[in-house]
Amino acid sequence: MNAPRGDGGAAVEVPRERAGAGPGPAAATPSELQRIRERRGLRGVLPLLGPAFVACIAYVDPGNFATNIAGGAAHGYTLLWVILMANLMGMLIQNLTAKVGIATGRNLAELCRERFGRRTSIGLWIQAELIAMATDLAEFIGAAIALNLLFGVPLLPAGLITAVVAFALLGLQRRGHRRFEAVIAGFLLLILLGFLYDTLRIGFDAGDAGAGFVPGFDGSDSVLLAVGILGATVMPHVIYLHSALTQRRIPLHSVEDRRRMLRFNRIDVTIAMGLAGLVNMSMLVIAAALFHDRGMDVDTIEGAHAGFEDLVGPGAAMAFALALLASGFASSSVGTYAGQVVMQGFIRRTIPLVLRRLITMSPALVVLAIGVDPTRALVISQVVLSFGIPFALVPLVLLTRDRAVMGELVNRRITTVAASGVAALIIALNAYLLEQTILG
Repeated sequence: MNAPRGDGGAAVEVPRERAGAGPGPAAATPSELQRIRERRGLRGVLPLLGPAFVACIAYVDPGNFATNIAGGAAHGYTLLWVILMANLMGMLIQNLTAKVGIATGRNLAELCRERFGRRTSIGLWIQAELIAMATDLAEFIGAAIALNLLFGVPLLPAGLITAVVAFALLGLQRRGHRRFEAVIAGFLLLILLGFLYDTLRIGFDAGDAGAGFVPGFDGSDSVLLAVGILGATVMPHVIYLHSALTQRRIPLHSVEDRRRMLRFNRIDVTIAMGLAGLVNMSMLVIAAALFHDRGMDVDTIEGAHAGFEDLVGPGAAMAFALALLASGFASSSVGTYAGQVVMQGFIRRTIPLVLRRLITMSPALVVLAIGVDPTRALVISQVVLSFGIPFALVPLVLLTRDRAVMGELVNRRITTVAASGVAALIIALNAYLLEQTILG
């Protein structure tokens, strides 16, 4: 991959007024950010939060259900450390991508087009579109399974219902981004409450769970699941999306405004990603306590639902299915949003939303129509997503370390080192997966 061009060519310098080099006319009057902060109580905070809640819904999508349940049922608490590490990585990554939008007024896809060579940019776009299809596969299958479990809807019609709901949710954006963010945050709350209810009903051994935070594997199959968990947690498409959610959310006219916004962004990411991490850990803990400790072989979402009903009761099974449904509906709309951002940013083109949705959801509908094991398809889709992470993460690191792009908000050296380490770890884990499960 070519390094960002610092001079000449298609490089786009940060304007002096955007980088805060001079006070400019906006310094004479309070900025919109300052006016918001002058409000009392939550009215001065809530308008600054929200983008991370939209992004984090991808961290609790149906792919997480499949990988976390399979991991907990097969290997107990062994892979809890993977979820913790993936969540910490996600916090760093989402902070960086949100900072791109705040610092430059552009999203990551737009910057890749402007700062990298044409071939590199087109290559990144093509792989991002393939990743979008893998993302849709997980989201549609998860929502379809939930509709089937709750209402007996056949899987293929359930997938089509999911598409309709996704379009309806995206329609909220026409009434302002805050309504869309509020609805997505409501879905996240529903998912959290569902798993909190099941965790309290089932219980678990705290000592055994604590041991799961010590890094280790349990055979090559656990490595496959670990990569799946990573792919289901650190999602490539929201690395692009989060920068678009912050790029023009509030007009920012100075470096000081941007620094203030970054502080609230860190709060936003910490809260949202913290909740997502709790959900993911509770999924694995529940599967470990309910299935692994009883020696039950449960490797499908349908099997987990049946286990909840048989071992705990219909209330626990319904809470699980409702959480899955909320996850599928919310993540499918967020996935479509991310796809539009990627296409518009990389190639300056948009296509009708219905057509784009038909293209990216086709693989999911084929899987539902031909009767492929949906849970296995979910797990494999997450492994595919994991292989797509470096193609979004490496450009993110290269751009955020470049002062010509980021101005005064360029990464500190320690941040660049940490982000580079995350990228290297993910690439190494994928290489190990190949060696263990394909070449071995």
